[in-house]
Amino acid sequence: MPSASSTIPTARTPRPRAAGSRALQKGQQTKAAIVEAALGLATHIGLEGLSIGALAELMGMSKSGVFAHFGSREELQISVVREYHHCFEQEVFYPALSAPRGVARLRALFANWMQRTSVEIDSGCIYISGAVEFDDRPGPVRDALAESVMTWHSAMRRAIVQAKECGELLADVNEDQMLFEIHGLILALHYEARFLKNPGSLGRALTGFDNILARFSAPAPTPGASATHK
Repeated sequence: MPSASSTIPTARTPRPRAAGSRALQKGQQTKAAIVEAALGLATHIGLEGLSIGALAELMGMSKSGVFAHFGSREELQISVVREYHHCFEQEVFYPALSAPRGVARLRALFANWMQRTSVEIDSGCIYISGAVEFDDRPGPVRDALAESVMTWHSAMRRAIVQAKECGELLADVNEDQMLFEIHGLILALHYEARFLKNPGSLGRALTGFDNILARFSAPAPTPGASATHK
């Protein structure tokens, strides 16, 4: 039979685990800091502009130190895409959930999207610049970008469907068409404001959204009209 000393952990047993836990936590914090710095670079120079060497210099680390956290430039790029998507959700999607379902939530989603877009006019949007860089380059980075954009589109499409179910949009509205037109406003805004530097682009995008709602919204109930019996 094994002795008690061989089966019962001694007081010294947890120490190596605690040290290992601290090292793991520090490693995760370092990796998070690298990803944050890489995201800042990518918004200005694109995902293709990222390099282990440039990031190491920015972080004051060795190339091998940065490489140890990712293993490849491709893995670094994918981590940046995921971090960008996380920030996008926190700033655009989740705050809009406080608005009631229907046009109010759809407006909140677009307003938050526009707010983020207005900030990115001076830096850049990973979704847009990444699409230009990877539209014809199959691989894991393109897949990560496309998955992120499609996840966001699914959220917007769901908000449109909910607005239809609430009776605030016409019952025959094609949600894919409406989403296409809304997304088109964002793309046009980036081009007009960031590339052409046209003043008033933000206001025109907001007007465009109002015009889309005006076309797709259901007529308001007539005051005093009798309720429809089921």
